Amino acid sequence: MSEGGLVSRRSRHTRRAERSQQGLAKLAYIQRKIPVVDLLHTEAIEIIEHNAETILQEIGIEFRRDPPSLQLWREAGADVRGELVRLPRGLCRKLLESAPKIFEVHARNPAKSVQMGGDATVFAPVGGPPFVTDLDRGRRYATLEDLTNFIKLAHTAPAIHFMGGSACEPMDIPPGKRHLDVQYAYFRHSDQACEGTPETPGHAADAIRMAQILFGHEFVDSHAVLLGNINSNSPLTFDGRMLGALREFAAHNQGTIVVPAVLAGAMGPVTPAGCMAEILAETLAGMALTQLVRPGAPVIMGSFVGAVSMRSGAPTFGTPEATQMIFATAQLARRLGIPCRSGGSLCSSKIADAQAAYESAHTLLPTLLAGVHLVTHAAGWLEAGLVAGYEKFVMDADQLAMMQALAAGMDFSPRGQAMDAIREVGPGSHFLGSSHTLANFETAFYQSTIADYSSFEQWSSEGSLTAEQRANGVWKKMLREYVDPGLDPARDEALQEFMARRKSELSDAVEED
Repeated sequence: MSEGGLVSRRSRHTRRAERSQQGLAKLAYIQRKIPVVDLLHTEAIEIIEHNAETILQEIGIEFRRDPPSLQLWREAGADVRGELVRLPRGLCRKLLESAPKIFEVHARNPAKSVQMGGDATVFAPVGGPPFVTDLDRGRRYATLEDLTNFIKLAHTAPAIHFMGGSACEPMDIPPGKRHLDVQYAYFRHSDQACEGTPETPGHAADAIRMAQILFGHEFVDSHAVLLGNINSNSPLTFDGRMLGALREFAAHNQGTIVVPAVLAGAMGPVTPAGCMAEILAETLAGMALTQLVRPGAPVIMGSFVGAVSMRSGAPTFGTPEATQMIFATAQLARRLGIPCRSGGSLCSSKIADAQAAYESAHTLLPTLLAGVHLVTHAAGWLEAGLVAGYEKFVMDADQLAMMQALAAGMDFSPRGQAMDAIREVGPGSHFLGSSHTLANFETAFYQSTIADYSSFEQWSSEGSLTAEQRANGVWKKMLREYVDPGLDPARDEALQEFMARRKSELSDAVEED
């Protein structure tokens, strides 16, 4: 095949992809029109709850290197011995009565604020990988340019409603100062709501100060504009860095997501029921602490579910056991009256191949059906979270739009019932030329931006492109067409001045506490 012929065939495919992208608009967060699925019966859920309370009361949770948290627990009536805290049965649930069942995370564009809890489902992109990959340059360390690109892609993708944690870690910036550039990039390149950077108490304070510059001190004190992801150090441990960040976010009325990073067989038991008891115990303790800091502070119950291979020790995702735990997390959160975070498009695959597709599908669809409110890592996740993939990102984003269409439910309006069409066509004919079809064919079905529905002959003539190759063209087009949301020059200047001052004060290494 000549180079000119290949270019011509790729051009035809590109033109068709561009036509399929036309009319795609940013979607508001999902307001579910379909019921949630309770996978576990009441007795099973009650067993998990009972076992979690037993863990809290008899085994306890360690709160390491954070005397203020230990003092809060003493005052609340917990049994505190050294750094080990045993919590009386029911204490955490009582404290969580002050936490909001539903709250809003405000964006600088009010139209893009999102609801946590209730009937909402919010999709956020991958967060945290130190590596990125694409078909052109392969696997490599992430840079600030890559982070900016992923923010722009998430800002553009119709069904990504929220900017999650750092889509990739910009390894070209010293770790002690990196959080400033990450937070600025989210505020500058998108007007969606976003997470903060709570890796340490100092990082959390910097994120809140930047939010105050952008939104104003009074607004931030009375409205959540950031979410902070707080991980326990499973099993049954919180460390001082995370605890200090949790207290910083809660004290300023910003949302915290308490997430045990439990992989079954390593940081938790090999059985789903055992893992869920541990997850519930850790989340109860962490979430209750936010209410000791500031009653009414918004908080989300999180879980990060997977397992380790009993053959290699490597993380695995998309398994039936992980699916069970996603459903269990959402059920437990509903019984607590707390918004929940779980799921995503998780996989262990190294590239955007069939394994990545089926593992991600086995995570994402259950997440939607379970009624999870905040779906992090919903686009771009590869290699057990070590890599953010450009092609995987747009392939996942396409699936997110499909999930949004599914969550809208079946149309039972007169148009959806289509009785006029059935009367018009009658027995033995077809609907291709009916008035109803002609009036609705452009919007009747979800039109994928990635899938190829052409014949084999047409697909061959256009270069026999794989889904990954088609996605490569899509993300490049999205970046070309990204529309800068802009930022008020005075606030932009103030943010940059704050960053410059803080960078002069910080060392390149991450602070210890």
